[in-house]
Parts: sequence; structure tokens; C-alpha cells
Amino acid sequence: MIMANYALRVPESLFAYAREVAESEHVSMNQFFVTAIAEKVSALRTETYFKERQARGDLTGFDAWLAASPDVPPEPHDALK
Repeated sequence: MIMANYALRVPESLFAYAREVAESEHVSMNQFFVTAIAEKVSALRTETYFKERQARGDLTGFDAWLAASPDVPPEPHDALK
């Protein structure tokens, strides 16, 4: 795997908190920052995926599917409590 370097300027207060969290998780600061970036990228990609899925959605088709669904009470394990 090819790695890149990037000098990151972080406010001291945020850096101190990140250090505390990394220490409590028993990971290096590098691993903490890489994981945080990966989580953010994943969240953004997931948001994009669902927006694309929504754009392909067909409300008319959904309404037809819903109308064809049987009108029965939910299974006991699916009922609201």
C-alpha cells in the first residue's frame, strides 16, 4: 500500500483531546487520525449512496407495492410496544 504524508495543523485543545482518546483506546495518534478520516469518508460516501438511491426511487411503484401488501396486523415480534 502506498502511503502519503500530510502536515496537519490542529488546534492545541483538539490535539490534546485527540491524544487522550488515542491513549484510552491504546492506539497511536497516527492510527487515531487515519481512523477518524476513514470514518468521515465512509459517512460521506454513505450519504451520497442514499441520495443516489433516493433519486432513482419511484413513488408510484412504491405506492403500488404498498397497496398490494396484505392488510394484516404485524407479527408479535414486530409490533410496537
